[in-house]
Amino acid sequence: MTSGNLFIISAPSGAGKTSLIKALLAEDRNVTLSISHTTRKPRPGEASGVDYHFVDEPTFMLMLGEAQFLESAHVHGARYGTSQCAVDAPLKAGQDVILEIDWQGAQQVRHLYPDAISIFVLPPSIETLEQRLNSRGQDSQETISRRVAAAREEMSHVGEFDYVTINHYFEEALQDIRAVIRSRRLIAAKQLQRYAALIETLT
Repeated sequence: MTSGNLFIISAPSGAGKTSLIKALLAEDRNVTLSISHTTRKPRPGEASGVDYHFVDEPTFMLMLGEAQFLESAHVHGARYGTSQCAVDAPLKAGQDVILEIDWQGAQQVRHLYPDAISIFVLPPSIETLEQRLNSRGQDSQETISRRVAAAREEMSHVGEFDYVTINHYFEEALQDIRAVIRSRRLIAAKQLQRYAALIETLT
């Protein structure tokens, strides 16, 4: 069986990557999202096992000590980590997997999975980013200012990624990500393996 593709999608908070990924998952059954573990508290409307696996600090550190994470990071005062088995199992089954992680995690994953395909989502401007963070109505102005400063640092790593899209118009950014995923599925080496029986009859 042909193994799946591993996609990394990164963006600063407020750039819209979560909404883009949700739209992609709703229309493409051949891609799944690896749900990260985090020590941060759930936001309104978030559910454990759907948005994140919400765990306490001791549980996270135990998993980290047992090398259960293929990547982990400390961001905005909370810990985040991606389970190794939650990624490897679907990949081996031929399923494409998306990791929604920051640039630190992306660096760690690329070291372990050199064939991973990374996509960075940029906002059209700092002002738009700040407006989107404000529109959530979940954070104080001080917190938003810290997030904007952190976003500038995160965006300075955009050159480390394979593909870049600007989420000015949601549908255009979604089409960009669709195009990357579709093109990776059509790589000759994978297609020759996937359709070996057909190609044998044709040649």
